[in-house]
Amino acid sequence: MRVGVSLPVRELQDDLAAIRDFAQQAEELGFTHLRVPDQVARPGAGHLHEPLTLLAWIAACTERIELVPSVVVLPARQTVLLAKQAATLDRLSGGRLRLGIGVGGNAAEYAALGQDFHARGRRCSEQMRLLRELWTRPSVRFEGEFDTVQENGLSPLPVQRPIPLWIGGAGKPVDAVLRRIGEHADGWFALCEPGDYGELRARIDRFAEQAGRDPARIGAESGVGIRRRSEAEWLALVEARRRTGVTHLCMRTLECGLDARGHLEALARIRSVLDAA
Repeated sequence: MRVGVSLPVRELQDDLAAIRDFAQQAEELGFTHLRVPDQVARPGAGHLHEPLTLLAWIAACTERIELVPSVVVLPARQTVLLAKQAATLDRLSGGRLRLGIGVGGNAAEYAALGQDFHARGRRCSEQMRLLRELWTRPSVRFEGEFDTVQENGLSPLPVQRPIPLWIGGAGKPVDAVLRRIGEHADGWFALCEPGDYGELRARIDRFAEQAGRDPARIGAESGVGIRRRSEAEWLALVEARRRTGVTHLCMRTLECGLDARGHLEALARIRSVLDAA
């Protein structure tokens, strides 16, 4: 199981030195990936930088750690532009991007970005197909319901061809989301309780098999926060997540009332406890 960490960007805000130090310490401590949330226009959702831009800056401060926006609200964004931004980030980081995507649930944000909130599921599935075309072929011809590309493409292509696409779905996702994961995704952010994981995973696997895909190639990532938990409590939750069979785990130091130094100390303590377990 690969263990990464969530970058506490809402709490570190514009302290760029603290953001750099957190990312570098996470890498030095052996955490495998760094997750950053997405927000474009959601008043009241907290201080948050655009994730692809922020991760391009972090790419220059790190060498090995995987960079994971989780999750970009894909149907609210223009597909070819996002493909170019992601390809550039993958190039700048030496192939370290794992792109988390989702459909979101905020109609006002879709309206502000000029996209149709009610078509977001269909558009997301189509966008995933187009993104993979744009990331693997120098010239693309694509005729879809939402996007048309006529003998055009990206240069340069990303290092990873294609960039991995992971889908997020909170709670117990509906069949439409589980089907999208099974048919199109490289992985799933399993934002569910450990007891619900098995049944949801079985449904994803069935959709994958129906689409002629190998379910074993679809990864899964859960998260564990330390807020209001003793070390024994959060370590027990880590073990519960591990027993479900997830391939990735994300540790969180969020919402603990920590300053920049406190986040670094918590990160080091998490690593120490995990190594001793």
